[in-house]
Amino acid sequence: MLGGRPREPVLTEAAVEALAEAGPLPSVRALCRYTAGVRAAVIAGKERGRRDLPPMLGTALGDGLLRLHGVGLVPDRVTLVPAPTKPSAARRRGGDPVHRMARAAAASLAGAGLTAAVAPVLSTARSAADQAGLDASARAGNLAGRVRFRGRLPEEPGQIVLLDDVLTTGATMVAACAALSRHGAEVGLVLTVASVPKFRSVR
Repeated sequence: MLGGRPREPVLTEAAVEALAEAGPLPSVRALCRYTAGVRAAVIAGKERGRRDLPPMLGTALGDGLLRLHGVGLVPDRVTLVPAPTKPSAARRRGGDPVHRMARAAAASLAGAGLTAAVAPVLSTARSAADQAGLDASARAGNLAGRVRFRGRLPEEPGQIVLLDDVLTTGATMVAACAALSRHGAEVGLVLTVASVPKFRSVR
């Protein structure tokens, strides 16, 4: 299910326009669709205390990056930026699962001879509501201006890759890319474990 080359989700026109406003359009890929089995693994790793699952999903992300490296979409040097989360949510979960995914992905890349750093520089403001149950417009409004950049990126980051567990409406992706762009960092690739939107047909 998580194997094979990551595929391109079909983004809404609104999401594409918002990404274009944030900066140069990144490539967007996902390992698989957000089906029942993947949903169960993501939720268990995020909300049910299954700390073994985020590293497993992260290794799958690393494998996906290696496949994209093989077709020229990923260079030899990358910086992996975990999608933002609220500090309170990370504390409740015993850590940030997407950060753990990123560390596992970086280890996979390093094991294959690539240079991979992890830069957890994004967080979500306390004023943002839980995204669950919000529609696309509400998700975008909820995160607008509420993703913060803290810390620093490596001096030579290579390609910046935004990692997340699930692509739903694209609101988190857009807000994260905008926050990075405001600090002079361009996202070259967004890679998620799963996608709610269907994949673009391969011709």
